[in-house]
Amino acid sequence: MTTNGNTAVIGGGIVGASIAWRLAQRGRGVVLFDKGRIGGEASWAGAGMLALGGEVYEASTFSDLCIESRRLYPDFINQLTQESGESIDYQECGALDLAYSEQEWASLKRRAAAQADLGIRSRELSPDRVRTFSPYLRRENLEGALFFSDDATVDPRDVMRALKIACLNRGVELRENTPVEQISVTGAEVIVNEIAFSNAVIAAGAWSGDISVSGVPVLPASEPVKGHLLGFDLQLGACPTILRHQQTYFLQRGTGMLITGTSVERVGYNTAIDTQIVRTLHQQAMELLPVLDRMQPIEAWIGFRPYSADLHLGPWYGSRLHLAYGHFRNGILLAPVTANKIADAFH
Repeated sequence: MTTNGNTAVIGGGIVGASIAWRLAQRGRGVVLFDKGRIGGEASWAGAGMLALGGEVYEASTFSDLCIESRRLYPDFINQLTQESGESIDYQECGALDLAYSEQEWASLKRRAAAQADLGIRSRELSPDRVRTFSPYLRRENLEGALFFSDDATVDPRDVMRALKIACLNRGVELRENTPVEQISVTGAEVIVNEIAFSNAVIAAGAWSGDISVSGVPVLPASEPVKGHLLGFDLQLGACPTILRHQQTYFLQRGTGMLITGTSVERVGYNTAIDTQIVRTLHQQAMELLPVLDRMQPIEAWIGFRPYSADLHLGPWYGSRLHLAYGHFRNGILLAPVTANKIADAFH
């Protein structure tokens, strides 16, 4: 066994790469392992909503982390842009939660009251005011909407490209196409792929729980939750804010691509595009933006959200092995705070 760097990070998605970058910023030697290419799975597929208004409904440890991470995001993006030299599509665009019945409108207003207690700001908009946000939005039966001014979007593909460069610039050793299947933990070191490290972090998303460990209890289970997303070519500015209605959402990239989704499927690591699900998502999208009736998606893709019963964040049973997985559909939002929490635990 040889010592090569003092920390191993297993998983090169947005969470793992952010951790590797933060640790390298603090002077630690880091080797970043990924079974494929850096950012090639859930991070590549994610829509990139930073949406407290759509994700946080009540006080909890999870809500505290989400709120803190959203606060960290502007500086996270600024630092990453400066260190990588890459531009990142990051939009402080806000979000609209739409109501198309009296019951939906009443439910949204109850939710807004609870969210206000957490510091998540929103304001009510009349149907006439809502229509100014998008000329394509369906108007029939619109009761109103909540506007969450602090919700934002980021293109995770831009973030991953920048993180890869920033990690390399900080001396992180990238080992792509290098699966990690077994980790051995002792009191003095962690053995990863027959290399001894002083610490290791498992941030492999849905694959994290599949890693075999010795010297510590078995890892918490994790599993993939598949989701389909669609992209449409719509003129820039057609959807200037996030739109949400029940399980359907829209956001528009700076390139003009309009993204909508998503499905929720527990089918293991099945990567196939299901044409029936694509048709269903297209139909749901048309109900909110009727202009899409005249269009076909220019892209359809899937991603695996990393589900676990809890968010696992910190040392595993007080050992040198740290866990950073179970983010489910909030890995992109939670990347900055996760990286900080893990890096802080090493000091």
